[in-house]
Amino acid sequence: MKREPIYVEITMNTEMEKLWEHTQSPGLHQQWDLRFSEIRYLPKTEEGEPQRFLYRTRIGFGLSIVGEGETIGTTEKNGVKTSVLKFSSGQAVSLIREGAGFWRYVPEADGRIRFLTRYDYQTRFGAFGRLLDRFVFRPLMGWATAWSFDCLRLWLERGIPPHLSAARALTHAVCLAVLSFDWIYQGVVPKLIYPNSGELEILRSTGWFSGSELEVIRLMGAAEAGFGLLTLAAGSRYGRLVYWLHILLLTGLGLSAAGHPLTYVEPFNPVTLNLSMIAIAFIGLQQLGDLPSARRCVRRPERREEA
Repeated sequence: MKREPIYVEITMNTEMEKLWEHTQSPGLHQQWDLRFSEIRYLPKTEEGEPQRFLYRTRIGFGLSIVGEGETIGTTEKNGVKTSVLKFSSGQAVSLIREGAGFWRYVPEADGRIRFLTRYDYQTRFGAFGRLLDRFVFRPLMGWATAWSFDCLRLWLERGIPPHLSAARALTHAVCLAVLSFDWIYQGVVPKLIYPNSGELEILRSTGWFSGSELEVIRLMGAAEAGFGLLTLAAGSRYGRLVYWLHILLLTGLGLSAAGHPLTYVEPFNPVTLNLSMIAIAFIGLQQLGDLPSARRCVRRPERREEA
């Protein structure tokens, strides 16, 4: 199937000179762009020749992808600036062989700047590389570009530095992952896999479901596991609602155990477990103001006269 170039567009309330500096200066660019860990300009031998640069992207475990590129042209027409570049990597483990694209800076009538990019690349590893790119790498690159553009917007509009945006986004992700894991584990292990642990005895002591306690335990386990999956799926879009729902639900469940005082002396009882999960939800709640989001970007080009 035909490969579509990656396209990302965002509109931000900033000055052209400021946006240009933060996207064309390597020291500033590498701070907000998830795709690069390091960017370094190479010295020019002649005035007017393309600006060459080296880039490095750390992928973890001490490994990194390195490559090079050059800005092959910058034009300005009717206040619209366009920077064209090409890039490549000779590293055998790099999926990207070579590519090219552009950045465009379009002043809007309301004083804001519409900043957009479109780029494409050739891959290595034959049919396997094309499949990996189509279903994994290209969507990830598109998301990383869009997230980075919104991170840059927050830096220029709100003065929130990229390292703080990244730290808050990571904290939010960890909080969601831990809460999701807790619900799934508590639903699957002591209720679905080992229902004869302490959970069944607690339910029998209530006398509410005489003869059907095992079915109720399994239903509760499925509901908890489902809530954990829902937390993971909906947390990035509806984070505030998800965190408040956790705080209210966990508070209610903790108080409901008051009729069975012995549960409060068990390991990981409603005091220790519920309060810990409430604290995690509260920490996650504090991270949600002005978090970068790839959803704020346009991902498909519209028909425009200057395109």
